[in-house]
Amino acid sequence: QLRLVESGGGLVQPGGSLRLSCTASGFPLDHYAVAWFRQAPGKEREGVVCISSSGGEFIDADSVRGRFTISKDATKNTAYLQMNSLKPEDTAVYYCAADLDPPDVTTIRVGDFGFWGQGTQVTVSS
Repeated sequence: QLRLVESGGGLVQPGGSLRLSCTASGFPLDHYAVAWFRQAPGKEREGVVCISSSGGEFIDADSVRGRFTISKDATKNTAYLQMNSLKPEDTAVYYCAADLDPPDVTTIRVGDFGFWGQGTQVTVSS
């Protein structure tokens, strides 16, 4: 069975950090693009950052530039999202997704990704 499982979410204070993990089973992540999305209550799911099968990074959400970094470790079949300087507006359910490298790299689109994790809650509050 093909599966993506996120972990690492939780409650942090503004200015704090979290690292989310996304572990794949049933397929090799180093052959796929991996993206992180987030969805706050009442809002549409938005693409945050993506890493290609070859390791290239693309940031879609301007608000996270300089604060969030995506990476992957092929030996562990896991992708990561390091989140620093967290703000209350970062509060959302975070999802990882994977698929073959999208032909359009100008934006991170929900429709370009077929494999999805269950999501992990990130809450930034004092």
